[in-house]
Formats: sequence, C-alpha cells, structure tokens
Amino acid sequence: MTTHSTQLERSPVIAFIGGGNMASAIIGGLIASGLPAANIRVVEPFEAARDTLQAKFGIDALPAASAALDAADLVVWAVKPQTFKDAASAAAPHTAQALHLSVAAGITTDSIAQWLGTGRIVRAMPNTPALVGKGMTGLFARPEVDAGGQALIERVIGTTGQLVWVDGEAKLDAVTALSGSGPAYVFLLLEAMTQAGVDMGLTAEQAYQMAVATFQGASELAARSDEPASVLRERVTSKGGTTYAAITHMQQAGLPQTFIAALRKAEARAQELAQEFGR
Repeated sequence: MTTHSTQLERSPVIAFIGGGNMASAIIGGLIASGLPAANIRVVEPFEAARDTLQAKFGIDALPAASAALDAADLVVWAVKPQTFKDAASAAAPHTAQALHLSVAAGITTDSIAQWLGTGRIVRAMPNTPALVGKGMTGLFARPEVDAGGQALIERVIGTTGQLVWVDGEAKLDAVTALSGSGPAYVFLLLEAMTQAGVDMGLTAEQAYQMAVATFQGASELAARSDEPASVLRERVTSKGGTTYAAITHMQQAGLPQTFIAALRKAEARAQELAQEFGR
C-alpha cells in the first residue's frame, strides 16, 4: 500500500509498448486527467506513428525499447498478439520494476509472465468506444498485483470509460465476445436499420441519424433503469402493434439464438488466439 500511495502522491511514469489506436485513447485520457506529457513514453517502431504521437500529445516516442523505460511505474502493452513475444524480449531488461497492463487480445498472463519475468500483470479487454471516452474494459489481475496496483490500473483505464474486474482469466474470453467485439455488432445493426430506412423512403442521412440516436437513447435508458432489458422491451411492445410485429418476426427467425451463437464463436476465437500466439 505504501508503493501505491507514493504513486498517487506523485504522477506515475507510464510507458506504452505500441502506439496505435488503443494506446492513443489511453494517452489522451491520461493527459486530459492531468498526467504530465513528460511522464509518458511510447515505444513505436513506425516513424510516421511516432511523429503523430509527438505532434498530438507532446510525449516522448521512441523507436525501440531502451533505458528510457527503466523509470516506468506502469508498462501498457498495446501490441498485436503476434508481435508481443518479440516486443517483450526487447523490453524485459528495462521493465522488471514495473506493473504491467496488457490490452493485447488472447495472450494469457502466464505467457506474459514467462516472457517478462514478473507476475505483476493485469490483463485488459477494452473496446473501441474508449476512443471517445465511452469504453467498456474487462480486467483480470494476477495474485501478485496488490490493491495499490489495481487502483493505479483503475486510474488509467477509468480515463477511457467504464471497467469491470473479473475473478478468472478465462472469463476475459467472454468479455472479448460481449463488449470487446460488441461495437461491431452495433455497427452491423446500424447498417441494417439505415438500409431499411432507405428502402422505406428516408434518405440515408435521415435513417442513419435516427438509428444512431435510437441506440444512444435506448442504451442511456437501460443504463439509468434498474429493470432488466426484457421488461424494458415488453414495455414498448404492445400486442398487435408495430413493435410487436417486428419483434415477433425477429424471434420467429431465430435472431436471439443466432446472436448468442455468434458471441460464442467470438469467445472460441479468443481462446484460439491464446493457443496461436501465447506460446
């Protein structure tokens, strides 16, 4: 707990391995929350990406892992699963003292611990709404991570939206299927609703605006309600009405079952990724 209080009394030094969209979302949130740009460094091999990060955030962007990582309190791993092992080998000599947060899909903490030589690891499954501060991130901490470490992770991830801790690493595959991949499901439905609106005579712009606003409004209504989604649905589904006609058609076509099966496919793929890249 002493370590944590020290980290909160001073601004932590946070290093990112990988400077893509998710790293940018977290960096933007940290700077907006008051973390000095001088306390952030990024290892990003691509020069154009480094230039963008430096121009946008005023942070130190490095082409490769170096002694500049030695002072990091937290290292955020925002690399592609297939490049994680090599990136870890390069950074490990400089990051033994740090807490580690991985946002790489499918790579288990056992693999990460083996590559980095430490068990102080939290694994995260964020989603793309983090880019606009509306993310949902599932988190799992290994036993070696103390309460202070978890609090630091919450401070960092909290700048991008909401978070949920799970008590077993395997449950992150379900998080991946539900919220990690979830925005794509919403976008697919937005496409379908927009096309339906066009087919019924609206302009594409009108239909898309209505569809997006409907998702925003319904989600906010659900978030503010203590009632389950089934009750909220029934409340706007009068028997014999227009909503009833649509919902009945979806149910008879097996849409709920198909949707659940699709999420299980995503879960299975998350499990396969761990086998492919986590060795």
